[in-house]
Amino acid sequence: MTKSETIQKFAQSKGDTGSPEVQIALLTERILHLTGHLKTHKKDYTSRRGLLVMVGRRTKLLKYLRTSQPSRYAAVVEQLGLRR
Repeated sequence: MTKSETIQKFAQSKGDTGSPEVQIALLTERILHLTGHLKTHKKDYTSRRGLLVMVGRRTKLLKYLRTSQPSRYAAVVEQLGLRR
């Protein structure tokens, strides 16, 4: 899925790129891509650190969404297939 397709799928309104749902979805796409890269390039430690930073950022966004809007949190987790 491309970046613009992901934004359209998770946007709350037209032109929405900053909502937690969109940010979580974009981070998830990047995390999945980088995970595949690291399976091939096992010694790429710089990318591994970047992956850990992205996972931490996504975790914080999910925690924020869970506390502020539980229904939206549940919908995002279900759509992305995240383990929660």
